[in-house]
Amino acid sequence: MSKKQRKLREYFSREIWIYAGLMCLVCLIAGRLVYLQVIHAPALRVIAAERGLGGGSATLARGSILDSTGYVLAQSVRAKAVKADTKELSEQIAQKKFTESKEDVAAALAEILDLDAADILDLLNIQDKTVTLARQVDLDTAEEISSLRIPGVAFDDEYKRVYPLGREAASVLGVMRDEGHGVEGVEAFYDKELFAGTNVTLTLDATIQYLMDQQADILMTETKAQRVTIVAMDPLSGRVLGMSSRPDFDPNYFKQYLEEERRNTCVSMTYEPGSTFKIITAAAALEDRIVTADELFDDPGYYNVGFRTITNWDSDQKAHGFITLTEGMKTSSNVVLAQVGQKIGKEIFFKYLRAFGFGQKTGMDIAGEEQGLLVPLEQTRELELATMSFGQANLVTPIQMLTAICSIANGGLLYKPYIAEKITSADGRILQEYQPVVVRQVIAQTTAQQVNDILQQVVDSGTGGLAKIPGIKVAGKTGTAQKLDPASGTYSDTDYIASFTAFAPADAPKIAVLAIVDTPLEGSHQGGTLVAPKIKAIIEGALQYYNIPVAGDTPSVIHLPDPLALINAEPIRPVAREVEPERPPIKGESVVPDLTGMTIRKAGESLAQAELHFNFSGFGLAVEQNPVAGKVVPQGTMVEVRFASMMRE
Repeated sequence: MSKKQRKLREYFSREIWIYAGLMCLVCLIAGRLVYLQVIHAPALRVIAAERGLGGGSATLARGSILDSTGYVLAQSVRAKAVKADTKELSEQIAQKKFTESKEDVAAALAEILDLDAADILDLLNIQDKTVTLARQVDLDTAEEISSLRIPGVAFDDEYKRVYPLGREAASVLGVMRDEGHGVEGVEAFYDKELFAGTNVTLTLDATIQYLMDQQADILMTETKAQRVTIVAMDPLSGRVLGMSSRPDFDPNYFKQYLEEERRNTCVSMTYEPGSTFKIITAAAALEDRIVTADELFDDPGYYNVGFRTITNWDSDQKAHGFITLTEGMKTSSNVVLAQVGQKIGKEIFFKYLRAFGFGQKTGMDIAGEEQGLLVPLEQTRELELATMSFGQANLVTPIQMLTAICSIANGGLLYKPYIAEKITSADGRILQEYQPVVVRQVIAQTTAQQVNDILQQVVDSGTGGLAKIPGIKVAGKTGTAQKLDPASGTYSDTDYIASFTAFAPADAPKIAVLAIVDTPLEGSHQGGTLVAPKIKAIIEGALQYYNIPVAGDTPSVIHLPDPLALINAEPIRPVAREVEPERPPIKGESVVPDLTGMTIRKAGESLAQAELHFNFSGFGLAVEQNPVAGKVVPQGTMVEVRFASMMRE
């Protein structure tokens, strides 16, 4: 055999061994797949169920989320996992010690658990295993199953996440998955802390949140809009007081809702802000002394920029003639602000856009925040600069917009918005406390005061008149923006975003609010007429809540008691009584306490001690409850409580 032939034989021998090895490896993998997916599949499903891979639950008590007054917004309560020892069940049936069949057992359990009987039967037919039939089962449901006395069926202790206020602040809180970890909102951002059992207290105030939710619901009903977004903040600190997003959802049943319905649009929505953005343009121009508040601009109702003619919202009604910047803000003139933008120039304008925080996330401590979108500086032409000046072209988020507005209210400081106030241990010790963070001084205090004065005039005698509160200085600005039609790439003549922002008292602000109505289908699409009255209702209610007196003849949309009347009136306050239960409670049951005369917080604490949940309506002290005091109910039952002011007539 030649040298060449020997080399060929060695080469092919090596190749044969390589291919043989590869074939063996393929056979092993194929065999393993058949074993796992066919032969061993039932057992793997059991393991997955037991480990929570197919829908598990928290085995540890997750920390609670509370509002700034200590009211519980989210907490973990005791629940049960339903399990079955299939070997014991099969033996009891085979020995006729249990007369029902597995089919009967599956049907009975499916009816109680609201599950598919066939799925339960598949689990019960797995031989010699302990299988998990359901998780996070309420204690009363577990008691009902226990009463059936099915052999082999037992329960494991676990915890279930509940949200006592239901829909209120749902998109802020987020939700918890079955395995015990949070997704979305605060539950996601502070998952590590909550999973460890520590509590998170928010800057959010449940009363302010209620006011906002109330007006958001009214706006959705009145306008049939695609969505409504309202966010409120303390201008002097960046503390977020409330966030409302509509459509909304009930986090107790979040799996029934689409992800879109669970969005916190206060941080995730991007939109062209329209005329509320004129505040930023005016602030930039005044800060750099490019214009003065009383400088005159010609407003014939239109302004030609390149190939486009810019008009005002009221151009079909009148020409304004020569008016000042202040008057341009009061009438919400696109023509005036476009000219101001041209004077500023794109380099300086972009300097202020970034300084006010646009085009970047605020860094707020909540999951799901978007950063908005700025037209690149190098692509900004004369037309883009003009439209940016009155709030079109660039995309912002509601939280960015309100954060910037707050810097006008507080004297020029841009605060980082935040929603967690402190982290506490289960026994109440403060582990971490969050303080306001100043990002930068955006404009001088004198400039901020100039813009503040202009915004007060917008409310006093301009387009924001419907936000006026007698006895209170309110600063605000209307906004109406055409929406971009994605199909044509042009601005729509029918679809708008209406908005309004305001803060009060303007000389010592306690609250700033921004409300946005996306695509109202009914009623006006003007922010001044559509949204301003709702902002007024929120601010008015908040000021009363803060004990800041308004004029005596001011109508209260939410019917809160007059703080001055509270000082001079002797309250008629019934006192809760000791109750005698209708019968002795058994394990897993509680006696409903008498809540009469209790505050919201006290009622919540009392019901929490009884391991009951509650849903409240109204303000003041508890006047009505269902179930009534003394009723014996399963632990975890929802108690409806109505609160009202108890003033002497």
